[in-house]
This record gives sequence, structure tokens and C-alpha cells, in this order.
Amino acid sequence: MYVSPNNHTFPLPSSPGPPLLDPSCTVLSITLVKTLLNILMLAIRRKDTCSSLLECFCISVVFVDFLLLMVLSFIAYFQDFALWGVRFTKYHICLLPQILSFAYGFLHCPVFLLAGVDHYLNISKMSKVSHLGRNIFYFFTVILIWIASLAYVLGDSVIYVSLSKQPFSSYHCPFYVSIQSYWLSLFMLGVLLVVFGTCWSEVLTLTRSVRIISYMKETALYFPLAPDWDPMVICKKQLLTKLLICFLGTWLPFVFLQIIILFLDIRIPAYVEMNITWLYFINSFLIAAVYWFRSHELKVTETFLHMDSYVNWKFCFIPFTIHHTEKTEKTAAVIAC
Repeated sequence: MYVSPNNHTFPLPSSPGPPLLDPSCTVLSITLVKTLLNILMLAIRRKDTCSSLLECFCISVVFVDFLLLMVLSFIAYFQDFALWGVRFTKYHICLLPQILSFAYGFLHCPVFLLAGVDHYLNISKMSKVSHLGRNIFYFFTVILIWIASLAYVLGDSVIYVSLSKQPFSSYHCPFYVSIQSYWLSLFMLGVLLVVFGTCWSEVLTLTRSVRIISYMKETALYFPLAPDWDPMVICKKQLLTKLLICFLGTWLPFVFLQIIILFLDIRIPAYVEMNITWLYFINSFLIAAVYWFRSHELKVTETFLHMDSYVNWKFCFIPFTIHHTEKTEKTAAVIAC
């Protein structure tokens, strides 16, 4: 089933005859692939990052998906059994992901807003809480987010009626598509388009002369400084250009994927769409936005520049913090991501 912008569900178009694959096997396969990809994304991320609310939420998503996979596998193996007075059948292989889809579907915007506030406070140094205290706060905040989402889904009468009336059958499993993720993706792509339209000439000037070098034992991109750029003056347009280059240098394939999904109006189940790649994409977007708003406070030596697990923003700010020496004037032309 699909969900429209008005949150109404519609049946999937089905071909005549029996299905080629058991829907329960399809759900299990999708859940397995998603769980493995989530674990892979966590494994390849940068390890020297500071803790954040979104990082903690990502770990919770991996745990919830892994738990769902275990439960669905258990049900698929025994097929029909009773536990604590509740009878479980293959029907629940469709029902449980659908319930989780509603929970995931309502989390996009709240998590986006809370993560944005968290990054703003951390980058602005407004949070005086210790590292341990911050992690404890993140842990209980994420638990509260999940409890609130599940309580809303299970307690909402409209969702209850929708779940109880949906025709779970041997031919297909219905699913819920989050309208929040649609508008959030549209918003972020719109912001990227506006930013690119604002500084497209600077982006083209820098990318035409890009070279790959080794800088501080890391692979970096070398961009000769534009003639009218002063490395000692913080200009928001210059910073915006560098942030855009660093962001797209990491996330360009994912941006193209989001454009294709929106253009073709591809409907993705909410329990699939809420994944670690999507969350880290949001994380990088929020960090770039906060860096731009707080540009007058940025210093290359501060640890908050290591908050992103995939984009190394640190080199973006080197031209703005280098002092007048013969050695560093050469380095001032380095903008790396």
C-alpha cells in the first residue's frame, strides 16, 4: 500500500496470478539488507567524532532494526506459536514492520529539529555539560523519543483503524510511506539548489583547478584560491562555497538519488527509508547550516570541527584561521574535504 500526502493508503497495483515471492520472505530480505547496510555505515564512519544526539539515535535505529529482524526471523521459522498468551503467525511479519513504519514516519521532523538544536548548542559552546553527562542525556532523550513515537502510533485511533482494516494477505504486505521524509528531502534539496544558485560561479572556478594532494597525512583536495578571495577575512559567501563543495564532495551520489526518488515519485516504505545513510546525510546538512550561521565563531583548533562522521569540515576553515607566516601562506590555498 501507498500513503498519499493526506496520509490515505492505497493498494499496490498487483499482477494477476500468484506472487512470484512470498511477501514475508520479501519483508525479511529487505529488513536483512537494511540492517547489514546500517551496520556497514556505522563501521566505516570516522571514529574520532564528538558525540551528538543524532549519533545516538543512529545507534538506536540499528538496534531496533536488528531486533525487528530477529523477531521476524523467529516468527518465520516457527510460523504459528503462542507466547505470553499472544498467538504469532506469518500475519505478524507484515503487521510488525507496518507498526514500525508508522513510528519511523513520525520521527523525521522531530529528530531533524532536535539534532539541529543539539549541533547549534555544541558548536556555539552554550552547553556546559560534561561528556559523560551529555551521553547520558542523549541516551534518555532517544529512549523518550522512541516511547513517545510508539505511544502515539499505538494510541492513535486513526492508525489503529488503518492497521485493523488493511488486508494483510498471502499476496502482499501493505506499507506506510512517510510524508515527513518527502517534505524534508524536498526542503534540503531546495536549500542546496538555492546555495548552488547563489555561488555557482565560485564553485565552478574552484572545481576547474582541483587537484588531489596529501595534506597532514590525509588525502585532500587542493583548490587554488580565487584572486579576489582574502584568506584573512571571513566572508559568508566564500564559506558557503567551501561548505557546499565539501558537502557535495561526500554526498553528491546520495543527492542525485534523492532527486531521482522525488522526480519519479518513488514510494519507499518508512521502515526502509529511515536508515543510517539518510540520517548521516541529515547530520552533515545540519552541521553545514550551523557552521554557516556561526561562521564568526569558527576556529580550526576547536574540537567541534570533528562532529561529522563522513565530512571533514576542518580544512574548510584553514584559510580563515592561518596567521601571516611564510609557511602558512602557502597552506592558505588549501580547501579540503
